[in-house]
Amino acid sequence: MNDQKHPVEVYHQAWALLEGSAPRKAIELLDPAIDAEPQSESLRTLRAWAYFQSAQLRNAEHELDGLVERNPTDVWARFTLGRVLERQSRYAEALPHLRLAAVMSGDPEHETGVLRCERKLAGL
Repeated sequence: MNDQKHPVEVYHQAWALLEGSAPRKAIELLDPAIDAEPQSESLRTLRAWAYFQSAQLRNAEHELDGLVERNPTDVWARFTLGRVLERQSRYAEALPHLRLAAVMSGDPEHETGVLRCERKLAGL
């Protein structure tokens, strides 16, 4: 008998866990689903978010690098990768990702991220 959950079910359960501030539980749920469906962008995106929320920044960076490599115009992945690098005080590496996300989206939050990172970089 196969105990594996359908990817859509896993996605919805993991989303609910993330909204409920339980990122580590979401990761536990997502890992086997991603092992079964390694190309699933939606599951990988949720796992990147869970890693970010649980401050597993190296894991988040690795996941986001893959998402950005496969889809360079993914604004969320690009911006979040910039934030992950910024949280590791790697401002020079973060800035190009934050700038691209800001240009692609026009989102004021993304523009604020660019300014914040530029100020931190200038203060070094």
